[in-house]
Amino acid sequence: MENQTRFDRRTWLAATTGLAATGFLAGNSVASEPISGRSSAKFKLSLAAYSYRKLLKDPNSGVTLDTFIDDCAKMQLDGTELTSYYFPAEPTPEYLYGLKARAFKLGLSVSGTAIGNDFGHPPGEKRDEQIALTKSWIEHAAKLGAPVIRVFAGHQKKGATAEETHRLMVAGLNEVSQYAGKHGVFLALENHGGPTATAEGLLKIVNDVDSQWLGVNLDSGNFHSDEIYGELAQIAPYALNAQIKVVVSGPDKKKVPTDFKRVFDILTEANYRGFVVLEYEEAGDPREECPKFIDHLRTAMA
Repeated sequence: MENQTRFDRRTWLAATTGLAATGFLAGNSVASEPISGRSSAKFKLSLAAYSYRKLLKDPNSGVTLDTFIDDCAKMQLDGTELTSYYFPAEPTPEYLYGLKARAFKLGLSVSGTAIGNDFGHPPGEKRDEQIALTKSWIEHAAKLGAPVIRVFAGHQKKGATAEETHRLMVAGLNEVSQYAGKHGVFLALENHGGPTATAEGLLKIVNDVDSQWLGVNLDSGNFHSDEIYGELAQIAPYALNAQIKVVVSGPDKKKVPTDFKRVFDILTEANYRGFVVLEYEEAGDPREECPKFIDHLRTAMA
C-alpha cells in the first residue's frame, strides 16, 4: 500500500503543471520525492558569492555584491548566487530590489541564495532564532527573485541522541518548508556533514519532511566516502540545485580534482534541469581562478 501511495503521488505530480497544481500553491504538504516530469537534462551556469568570501569580507578590497554580480556577467553566466553571509544584517527591500535590478539589467537570474542555519538545537531560544532566520531569508529570497535557498540540517548537540536530532531537524525543516511554500520559494537541503554527511542520511531527512517545497542541494565536494560519485548519483534525482567544487576528497582527506564530466553525466542521467553553481573554495584569487573553472565546466557540460 505504501509503494502504491508513493506511485500515485508521482503520477499526480507528473500529470499536473507544477506550481499551478491545485493545492500546491497553497502550500499543501506532499512528502519530498524524486523530481518527476523531467524528460531531459538542461544546465545553466552560476557562481556562488561564497567563492569571493575573503574579498567580500574585506572592506579594503573594493569588492561588493554589486562587483560580484558584474563579474558574473563578464563571465557570461546565466545566474548569480547571492549568498546571504555578505548582506547587511537587516537588508531593506530597497537593497534587495537594487541587487535584483542590477542582475536583471545584466542579463542574469538570481539563481539562489544560502543561509547557515542549524535545526539541531532543542526547543528554546537558539532554535527559535534559527527558525526566525530561515523565515526571514525566505522573505528576502522572494524579494530577490531567488527561487531556492540552500539550507543545512545542522549538527547533533551534546547529550542528544541521533533519533532526537533527526526529529528536531525534520520538524524544523517541515515548519520552514511550509512557510517557504507560501512565498513561492524552494529550500534545498545540502549534503553538509553531520547527519547529511552521507547520501543515506541526507535522504532519510528529505523523505521524512512532508513538503514538496524541499529538495536537495547536490554539493559535489561534501561527500568523503570511497564512493563519492555513487553517493552523488543517489541524491541527484532530488536535486533542485547543484553546487560544484573544484576538488573532492575521500576518507584519506587527500584533495583531488573533481571529475566535472562525471558529475555532469550523473546530472544528465537524473535529467537534472537547473543551475550548476561553481563554488570555489581554494587558495587562489577567485577573480582570476573562477573564470578558468567556469570554462572547464562549459567544456564538461558540452
